[in-house]
Amino acid sequence: MRRFINPFSDVGFKKIFGQEINKELLIEFLNDLLEGEKRIKDIRFLDKESLPFYENDRTGIYDISCQTEAGEHFIVEMQNIRQVHFSERALYYLTRALAYQGEKSAQWQFELNAVYGVFFMNFRLNGRPGKLRTDVVLTDRETHEQFSDKLRFIFLELPSFRKEEEECETDFERWIYVLKNMETLKRIPFKARKSVFEKLEKIADLSSLSKAERIKYDASIKAYRDHLATIAYGKAEGKAEGKAEGKTEGERNKQIEIARKLKAKGLSIDLITETTGLSVEEVERL
Repeated sequence: MRRFINPFSDVGFKKIFGQEINKELLIEFLNDLLEGEKRIKDIRFLDKESLPFYENDRTGIYDISCQTEAGEHFIVEMQNIRQVHFSERALYYLTRALAYQGEKSAQWQFELNAVYGVFFMNFRLNGRPGKLRTDVVLTDRETHEQFSDKLRFIFLELPSFRKEEEECETDFERWIYVLKNMETLKRIPFKARKSVFEKLEKIADLSSLSKAERIKYDASIKAYRDHLATIAYGKAEGKAEGKAEGKTEGERNKQIEIARKLKAKGLSIDLITETTGLSVEEVERL
């Protein structure tokens, strides 16, 4: 019997990272993600509907929009379904959030607060070597020096993380291990090392959900698993079709080779077509 929520469902992800009362979890995760760079002391959640994103465009989960005490804007998303233009979608999200800052007043002088995008992905970015973290910043192409710190993309490819519990070396890796394996864990590890995991264990416990939360959670899990089933079915169909096509092509090549040998022996075209099933035109071209 499962003990913890699935963090890749809409309700599960928001339960862990999207609640004001439990914002310590998101703060701790972001600090571990940006270890050695910055230390976030507080965040406030923003109304994501205030940004002109299209709800119908969501095949994944656009979950969290928050701002730090320093004015930095973080967009955090869990994306379960591969999209052809996912990197462009991320670019669209962040640039819209950046441009939105200019709508505040006519006296605005282009003072921008940094916008970060943190994208959890249950797939790998197309055309790129599989690695857990892809960090994209604006740099000079020749010198590789940072041009601006106002726009940053952090893509986290969960399938590329393969470490076991005892192999995790950093708190960031421990977060990824727990999130990736949470639904199958009987306990949340690392509590002795980092107290936030003890709080996570309480929040993620299925028994802690209210009746209304459980109804929403079950519905989101069904949607999540339906997505996975659809993908699996599509892959299976594709493999079956590929095998069928391969088999058909192999049989055809075999008949062509037989026809070629029969034609070399001087047999009539009619007899060859009857024997191999090839057309008269196909046999004549051999």
